[in-house]
Amino acid sequence: MSLSLRIDHRFPGFHLDLGFTAPPGLTCLFGRSGSGKTTVINAVAGLLRPDHAEILLDGVALQHLPPHRRRVGYVFQDARLFPHMTVERNLTYAARVRRRQADGFDRIVDLLGIGALLSRRPATLSGGEKQRVAIGRALLSDPQLLLMDEPLAALDEARKTEVLPYIEALRDQTGLPILYVSHSLPEVARLATTIAVIEGGRLAAFGPAADLLSDPAKAPLLGLRDAGAILTARIAAHEADGLTRLDTVGGPVWLPRCAGAPGQSVRIRITAQDVILSRNRPEGLSALNILRATVTELLEGQGPGTLVRLDLGGQHILARVTRRSALALDLAPGAAVHAILKSVAVSQGDVGTLGGPTQG
Repeated sequence: MSLSLRIDHRFPGFHLDLGFTAPPGLTCLFGRSGSGKTTVINAVAGLLRPDHAEILLDGVALQHLPPHRRRVGYVFQDARLFPHMTVERNLTYAARVRRRQADGFDRIVDLLGIGALLSRRPATLSGGEKQRVAIGRALLSDPQLLLMDEPLAALDEARKTEVLPYIEALRDQTGLPILYVSHSLPEVARLATTIAVIEGGRLAAFGPAADLLSDPAKAPLLGLRDAGAILTARIAAHEADGLTRLDTVGGPVWLPRCAGAPGQSVRIRITAQDVILSRNRPEGLSALNILRATVTELLEGQGPGTLVRLDLGGQHILARVTRRSALALDLAPGAAVHAILKSVAVSQGDVGTLGGPTQG
């Protein structure tokens, strides 16, 4: 199921004019505050009537339907649970309002890990627990599309880490298309299958997450400080010294113990500033992760830095080096290099599961 939209709407001092077709998976609307991200999903939900719009969900036009007939689930930044209801009654509320059977109740409760919360009231829940309940309530409304407006923005890092695997599970296990708003690049890199970059009400970039995140030309749009790419890997073994060995297309990578069983696929965010390049394989380093790569593209910044795109054998990462280093190493497209990555440079929050939460 895919979502195709074209929206044109004017506010005082602001004009939103964009369109795209989102493939299955999680499409992230990324951009600065005020760029128009929430306006887009409010238009899709029917909470905003644009001046002009065409919104097609699997070929069905939504723009003239009232919100309750759009079959859309909405998860807000704050959970917006009913304080006087138990978790169980909150979960089934939308199904009752829409006069639908709450099919799959047990499956959704299990998927979100909220079975132990059913008899409790929202005031007794943590921020992460509230958001998982809010996601469950949206899913039990029997939607054909899930909208999520910065659902982690109000949470601290510990609670974000708690909720992220459950959003991965939604992405990988439900088959439900998700339109997800965020201005956090690490969050986007972990979750998105497709990225729509919105800037000043316009679509500045659109495409598969792996392609956009590893494209040096897109780094200024995404944020140079957080520039980095994603690498898909497979857990090979949890070793006795506390490290996990991952198999990647560029060779083995060792990281502090990752959640997941051997054979589990994961995706790793590798920031450009944490990659060091060498033309020859270095010896005598403390760094364990040395990957063979080929330079495919260089982009000089306005300052002293250069972004280098590296091919590891079909997947790409970025390295940020000084222009002086690029000249000294004679870096150019086609050059063979070794990419060096510190194990401790990749945090637990930069390793996401493909398939949902697992026990590690």
